[in-house]
Amino acid sequence: MDVLVFALGALLALLVAWDLFQTVVVPRPSPGRFRISRYVVRDSWRLVKAIGRRGPVRLRDTLFGLFGPGAAIMLLGIWLTVLSFGFGLMLFALREGLQPVPPDLGTAVYMAAASILTIGYGDIVPTVLATRVLVALAAMGGLGAVALVVTFLFSLYGSYQRRELRVVTLEAAAGAPPSAVGLFESYARLGVLDRFPPLFRAWEEWSAEVLDSHVAYPILGFFRSSHDGLSWISALGTVLDAASLVVTTIEGLPRGDAELARRVGSHLVEDLSNLGFGEGQVAWLQRADFDAACERLEAAGYRLAPRDRAWAAFETARLAYAPRLEAMANYWGVPATSWLGTTEMLRSPVHRDDPAPPHPAIAPRPSTPPLGPG
Repeated sequence: MDVLVFALGALLALLVAWDLFQTVVVPRPSPGRFRISRYVVRDSWRLVKAIGRRGPVRLRDTLFGLFGPGAAIMLLGIWLTVLSFGFGLMLFALREGLQPVPPDLGTAVYMAAASILTIGYGDIVPTVLATRVLVALAAMGGLGAVALVVTFLFSLYGSYQRRELRVVTLEAAAGAPPSAVGLFESYARLGVLDRFPPLFRAWEEWSAEVLDSHVAYPILGFFRSSHDGLSWISALGTVLDAASLVVTTIEGLPRGDAELARRVGSHLVEDLSNLGFGEGQVAWLQRADFDAACERLEAAGYRLAPRDRAWAAFETARLAYAPRLEAMANYWGVPATSWLGTTEMLRSPVHRDDPAPPHPAIAPRPSTPPLGPG
């Protein structure tokens, strides 16, 4: 009997060590079946979503916003708890090597927890080599778990802050929620169409960094933006829509940077969706919505390719990312891409000494004032 108890305790301790190693140390996805964190995060998120969707909007936003950071802290507590039970079972199986001998399993778990948390009251003392080794391993395991989780939290928040920086800055041009049409209208109104290539290069780098961090630490997907109406998913979808429009529909803008940003961003979406972050029905873009966007782009002064050819090419390009992106937005309960969203910026005139020179993407229209500030 004591052999089975010891084996069960050793199994629990090994499961915690394996889960910590895969979750914190290994910088790549590890979707194995024997993962404590996998089931804890997945099932608790289902519970939180069920509660949030049945309550008022304020409660839902609060619960969803607290889940990501709360899950990281909850994992530390669960790892330490399971580790305490594991070492407690092993110490109970070897209880004759402790003084005084623990009368029950609860006392042995108490001693294991005191060792893991390095409290060391000394009310129960190991007296033989086997129990001394176990107590030392428990102390090292507890210190190691706390140190790894603290490092893990610093890494998570560093990645989160770098992710949100681009998301927040995009709001200034694309609105909240952001939209590709609003982005093009804002840049045309300001006369800064030359900023598109740097924008796409920056989001290409952003996508590569988010791909590296969010695939390695999927819990980052549960960290929501601190600004209402924004999410990293809606921002990414906006940039990918803008890049796809440049590649397939809008003439006169450089297409190389847009194509590279679209490829890297689509790679990010595909890899994350393959981890199982998808839920709900996907709303497909209709031709009428595309035509409405084209009318707004033409009204802003852009030269467009023939509608039928552009629609076929744009629909094909958008299939590489849009359905997966919307399914992930449904899963995490965050705003999805706002295709025809309007931007509230630039209501007041913008003045500068020299007007912006005409850009090749802007069609000349003699009957109307030139696009630019003012």
